[in-house]
Amino acid sequence: MVEADNKTEAQVVNPSGADIYGEDGVVRADFLDQITIAIEQQNIEALTTAVENLHESELGDLIEALEPGERQELVAMLGERFDFSALTEIDEAIRMDIVTALPNEQIAQALQELESDDAVYILEDMDEGEQADILAKVPFTERIRLRRSLDYPEESAGRRMQADFVAVPPYWTVGQTIDYLRDTEDLPDSFSQLYVIDPTFRLLGAVDLDKILRTGRAERVEDIQRETRHAIPAEMDQEEAAQIFEQYDLLSAAVVDENERLVGVLTIDDVVDVIQQEAEEDFKRLAGIGDEELSDNVISTTRSRFVWLLVNLATAILASYVIGLFDATIAQMVALAVLMPIVASMGGNAGTQTMTVAVRALATKDIDIHNASRIIRRELTVGFINGVLFAALVGVMAALWFGNPTLGAVIGAAMIINMVCAALAGILIPLALDKLNIDPASASSVFVTTVTDVVGFFAFLGLAAIVLF
Repeated sequence: MVEADNKTEAQVVNPSGADIYGEDGVVRADFLDQITIAIEQQNIEALTTAVENLHESELGDLIEALEPGERQELVAMLGERFDFSALTEIDEAIRMDIVTALPNEQIAQALQELESDDAVYILEDMDEGEQADILAKVPFTERIRLRRSLDYPEESAGRRMQADFVAVPPYWTVGQTIDYLRDTEDLPDSFSQLYVIDPTFRLLGAVDLDKILRTGRAERVEDIQRETRHAIPAEMDQEEAAQIFEQYDLLSAAVVDENERLVGVLTIDDVVDVIQQEAEEDFKRLAGIGDEELSDNVISTTRSRFVWLLVNLATAILASYVIGLFDATIAQMVALAVLMPIVASMGGNAGTQTMTVAVRALATKDIDIHNASRIIRRELTVGFINGVLFAALVGVMAALWFGNPTLGAVIGAAMIINMVCAALAGILIPLALDKLNIDPASASSVFVTTVTDVVGFFAFLGLAAIVLF
């Protein structure tokens, strides 16, 4: 009986970060059960002990693993001890469920403890009325910083930047700068370089922190500053900013407005999140599922998928229409109906391979006017070679299967035609959509599939009608 009573007590240990995960990389079931018991028993002390040393990403994983009601209860029980930066580690739907259940006063107070980029990340998904009410409760200086970031376009460098940075005038000495860094409390928690600005905040250069520490106190900042060759416009798309970081191996970069005035700093931790987010978006769009999240409800998930399924239905009807043009031919030889899917499927797979490479290359700017023709020729050649190889394989198989060498030759020829057309469609359609300022990741798949289906059916059945009958 004593043993049973002990099991109902919320004896939650304070794990080191890695201990909350099992071998499968997800939150351990026993730790999750302990958290659940602590919430059910309203044992704030046990709950606080369990989560106080968790990293923000670990706390985010824990929140996502809990049931919806338990998530909000955990945040409410922790109160001021809850690390709001964990909300940047969970998907939008869960974050909004938690935030909407909290009083605006608590959110406003918590945002003041966060880095500005994390605060913006939490605010940007709220409606304007909620934003305004929360910002009104934030001190004036912080409010101006957050509002400025929110005024930049969504998914721009200005939205992702930190508004907190260290800037000094060029005429200061190294000694003055060091004293400023030691004596000023209102500085970022961590930084690796200082920015040099004129009285209008126009960016003049940057100085790495190690340079400051290795230079004599009497040296002037302007004598040791370096040019910031990779300042990022605040209006620049976050994906383009991430590409600059990748190309030049940057750890941080200044963000400037249209007048070259310093407005913020973009750091590598934010850029890593951007790279992951953009790659995930491209992957989802290739599958026609938009910006769907695992936590989205049934209605929103159905709505996000319905449109592209409807478009696919239209293209499938077009392919069926092509088949209908040759119904008499198919009726005379059942083998054609058996073999048709092979031609279309092989073409579809080949087109998808080429399209995936093309879409990713466009996203990373690896395709441009200088190499586009060379890549098109390469894909055309690859499509032809694969077409010949699979034409021989499938042709021999069909000839032996149905005892008809002519049928084998027909499907072989159709295979070559469709594989070549698939390669061309896979590269040309994304290029054309990109030229028309249409997202290739969203629209390429349905068009490439249509081309490979229509060309495959038409080539196979058309050749069969000419050669076999």
